[in-house]
Amino acid sequence: MSDLDGEYQVQIKANDNEDFTDFPDEVVIIPIMNSPIFPGMIAPIILTEEKFTPELDHYLMTSGYVALNLVKAELKDENGQFLDEEAIDLENREIKPADIYKVGVLCKVVKKLKLPDGSVNVLVHGVKRYRAFEYVQDTPLLRAKFEVFDDILEADEELDAYTRSVINQVKRLSEINPYFNEEMKLAMLNSPSPGALADLVAFAISLDIPEAQDFLETLVVKKRFAKLLVYLKREKDVADIQKKISDEVNDKVNKYQREYFLREQLKVIRNELGMDEDEKTRDLKKMKEKLEECGMPEAALKSAKEEMERLEVIPDSSPEYNVARTYLNWMLDLPWSKSSEDKVDIANAKKILEKEHYGLEKAKERILEFLAVRKLKPNFDGTILCLSGPPGVGKTSMGKSIASSLGREFYRFSLGGMRDEAEIKGHRRTYVGAMPGKIIQALKRVEVNNPVIMLDEIDKLGTSHQGDPASALLEVLDPEQNSTFIDSYLDVPFDLSKVLFIATANYIGNIPEPLMDRMEVIELSGYTIEEKVSIANKWVVPKLLDKHGLDKAEFTLSSKVLKKIITDYAREPGVRVMEQFLAKLCRKAALEKVSSKRKKKFTPKVEQLEDLLGPARFQSELAGKAFNPGVVTGLAWTAYGGEILFIETLPLKGKGFKLTGQLGDVMNESANLAYSYVKRLLQQESPKKKKSSEGDGEDFLANHEVHLHLPAGATPKDGPSAGITMALALYSLASNKKVKSSLAMTGELSLTGKVLPVGGIKEKVLAAKRAGIRTIILPKQNEKDLKEVPERHRRGLKFFPVSHFDEVLKVALSK
Repeated sequence: MSDLDGEYQVQIKANDNEDFTDFPDEVVIIPIMNSPIFPGMIAPIILTEEKFTPELDHYLMTSGYVALNLVKAELKDENGQFLDEEAIDLENREIKPADIYKVGVLCKVVKKLKLPDGSVNVLVHGVKRYRAFEYVQDTPLLRAKFEVFDDILEADEELDAYTRSVINQVKRLSEINPYFNEEMKLAMLNSPSPGALADLVAFAISLDIPEAQDFLETLVVKKRFAKLLVYLKREKDVADIQKKISDEVNDKVNKYQREYFLREQLKVIRNELGMDEDEKTRDLKKMKEKLEECGMPEAALKSAKEEMERLEVIPDSSPEYNVARTYLNWMLDLPWSKSSEDKVDIANAKKILEKEHYGLEKAKERILEFLAVRKLKPNFDGTILCLSGPPGVGKTSMGKSIASSLGREFYRFSLGGMRDEAEIKGHRRTYVGAMPGKIIQALKRVEVNNPVIMLDEIDKLGTSHQGDPASALLEVLDPEQNSTFIDSYLDVPFDLSKVLFIATANYIGNIPEPLMDRMEVIELSGYTIEEKVSIANKWVVPKLLDKHGLDKAEFTLSSKVLKKIITDYAREPGVRVMEQFLAKLCRKAALEKVSSKRKKKFTPKVEQLEDLLGPARFQSELAGKAFNPGVVTGLAWTAYGGEILFIETLPLKGKGFKLTGQLGDVMNESANLAYSYVKRLLQQESPKKKKSSEGDGEDFLANHEVHLHLPAGATPKDGPSAGITMALALYSLASNKKVKSSLAMTGELSLTGKVLPVGGIKEKVLAAKRAGIRTIILPKQNEKDLKEVPERHRRGLKFFPVSHFDEVLKVALSK
């Protein structure tokens, strides 16, 4: 509550050193937005040329007084809505009585001074607190009738305590706040009254408009002191925080300046004593020496020299210094002219391939041909090799063997899941943490410009908004372009023509066509059971024994046990899963060796495998057991090699044809085609051949709904190669004739009954061999593909090439 809201009698005139009694009846009010003025203060008021009107000038000359009132913190517009502070423009807004507080300070005009820009500086001396009670608006000036008030001073011990407290607080504040200087302290000590002291201190600290107005309206000096102590405490807290921040900043600046000064002194001392150069000078000297030795081409040399000159003038404390230095280090560390000598020995290469890889004869032959061409023409810009095959068949180790045969360094990195082309071509130096791409990183690591670089999993490249890595690889793999390969980080050409690139893939169908055009594919097929047994005995088991601290005398596996592991636990085309299960046995043997005091040979038997390795992952009923009518074994090909699959059919009441098993569009069409063909075939057969236990064979499909299913429903399936298999399953169901369980088949069926060629014959034959199939039906046009299957893989299998579905029926149906 303001002291002016009550009825007060002036007890003591606090500001009685000057006699201000000759006041006018009316006074002109000048609204002020901030920096409040209290009685006893002298302050300038700047008025613009537009505000300092002739009427105001005349009034000031005749009256000698002016009133200063604070504008309310929250102004309202014509609709009564509060205005934002940013929207208040005192220069152009017409201030109304409702916009200002009634209580202000009556001031004596000391002097006025016209400024060069046309504005006027009016120096005023605050005299009394006053309150406007009647506004006069017959002129453009805002005038009011008013009454003045003196301070209410109750002189007692409490007032003296307040006064001392304020003076002590100001003294403490003056130690950290430069505004409270000696002149300010002297003025406070010489204040004519306690009220004047309070006003002087309030004028020196930061108060917002409501606080300043409340202080102005407080006539009782003791109350004024109480409020002032709160403001001083806040000011002290803020000043302490400001000082802390300032000290921290100064400490950092002083530390930096001190270190800089000491470094400069050290440079001078070293130069005077003839001692070694500073670290920056030594770095630059080493870089210049390396620049002369690294054998850069002209374009790269020019770029490196420009960066070196730039580095010399950049302070080593600047972030740019580290960026430039890192770039130069990359440039100088690359093998621009350093090559390893090719040592192509075909006999030795053949020996290495035979020693490190079992089987894969076609792949070995093609690699030897490739090496022979390299020997005859070292600068041959040949095709990039792409080793394609299921996981675990030896693609990566084959690449290492090629590098070993050539006597070159080998480096491998995976492209699987790569979505940013910058990983191939590097990031531009404008980015924070920029670095070259994988190709340049590989060359720096191997330290020669003609290594063997393996691009692993090239079929698993991705794309994103950050670019297409496959497109970036085009420049890398094209012999016509890679001699001037430009990494975005280096921004100069680097010759990749001497690098031998080898790619690997599981499924070449996922490789973009432009990339496929630049590569020659070498197929690495999966292994048969016999091959896996040989690989386990020759490579895998010895490696695992050494890895687990065992020797041959402590661990042996019979061929029977190995075959059981392969057929029941590790049927994949490669040997990686087999190695995992063999490693599990080695760990069991190691535990037994450590736990048992007496030495005992670890020789697991077939019947112990379930206890040692857990339940079998695969069951033996996949092939070799009797089938019901309507069940047929087919052959399929996936990115992980060949597989066998079963096609099951079931008659239901009703009419129609139902397909399940996650079949793709092509397989759906192939199934519907098979259904139509078999339906037509049954209609053409004689009534005797159509008899079955289900009824009249001619009408079987017309009178039954047939459900055709391919098990492993969670696995998507597609392609036309199961056409004859589905047709045979439908015919077997309708005629109630069983299909030989030891037989499997593959082939596309046409609407006229022709058997059309399919792909993946080699992988399908190997899958059939692994599953125990003895008879295989395949398209006549694929008979030539059997030559790609080694003789040892074909041994024990009977092949029936067919060109029409009638031939399939003769071979497949049990008599």
